Amino acid sequence: MTIRVAFQLQIAPGMIDEYVARHTPVWPEMLAEIAASGRRNYSIFLGEGGRLFGYYETDDDEAARAYLAASPVAAKWEASMAEFFVGLEGRADQAATPLVEVFNLHDQREASGA
Repeated sequence: MTIRVAFQLQIAPGMIDEYVARHTPVWPEMLAEIAASGRRNYSIFLGEGGRLFGYYETDDDEAARAYLAASPVAAKWEASMAEFFVGLEGRADQAATPLVEVFNLHDQREASGA
């Protein structure tokens, strides 16, 4: 069963351009670790004032989180990114604020037989 995970983070004022630059592109070895963790269809969106919204899908979020927590590559990436975030204790890949899904078109259409 696919699990949809959404989260939000806040970038420190004045650091938005550098945050975007660091993701253009992300290190190839970090991309490989994200995929190896079981996360897929992963996107991060930038909103007004440095608000980030992230989304990914996985079959087992606990396993994906544990894989990345143990990854030296992910630890190095997260350490390099720590300076960007406001109000975050710990690594972003482990401590981002999760969002509660309240609507999904596919699920509701399927449940209604549409």
